[in-house]
Amino acid sequence: MRYQLPKTRPGQVVGLLGGSFDPPHAGHVHLTREALKRFGLNRVCWLVSPGNPLKSRGPAPLAKRMAAAQAIMNHPRVSVSDFEARVGTRYTAQTLAALRATHPGVHFVWLMGADNLAQLDQWQDWRWIMDSVPLGVLARPGQRISARMSKAARTYAHARLPGRMSQLLARAEAPAWCFINMPMRTISSTQLRQRGDWTG
Repeated sequence: MRYQLPKTRPGQVVGLLGGSFDPPHAGHVHLTREALKRFGLNRVCWLVSPGNPLKSRGPAPLAKRMAAAQAIMNHPRVSVSDFEARVGTRYTAQTLAALRATHPGVHFVWLMGADNLAQLDQWQDWRWIMDSVPLGVLARPGQRISARMSKAARTYAHARLPGRMSQLLARAEAPAWCFINMPMRTISSTQLRQRGDWTG
C-alpha cells in the first residue's frame, strides 16, 4: 500500500511531522492533536522517514512503521505518508524543497518536539529550513530549557512568536517559530524499544 500526501489545494495550511516513528506512540498523537488546535492547521501529515541520518542504527522496516502509524493516528485531518521514500529525499531540507515544488501555494508548517529544536543546528541546511518554513515547536518532557537555550533558538530569537499568538504562525513569513507549552506525555519511541514493546 502506498501512502500519498493528503489532497491539498493552494491556500491550505498543512503541518508536517517528520520522523522515524520507530514506533509511533501516544506522544506523537498528542503532539499532533495539540498542533492542529494551537497552530490553526487545516491538516497534519506524518512523514515517516526511511531512516534518520543522525542515528547510527536503522529503524524497523518502513512498511511496519507505516502500518503502525496509520493504526494509531486515527483522525480525519491527519494522514500518514511515505513521501520521503517515494521521492528519495533523506534530509528534512531536501524533503521541504520537494514538497514546496510539488504543492505550490500550500502553506507548510514544520512541527517538532522541543527535543528536536535543541539539536536542530546539527541538521543539514538547518538555517535554510528556518528561513523557508514556519516552525511549530511543542514542549517535550525535560527539554524546555535546552530548547530555548539552543543555538537555533538564540540565532532566530528575533523570529519567535509568543505562545499567545500561535494561531498566526501558519500564515507568518519565514523565519518564524513558536514554542508552545502543553500537557506532556513522557512516553518515547526509545523507551518502547528498550522495554521490548517494539521490535524491528
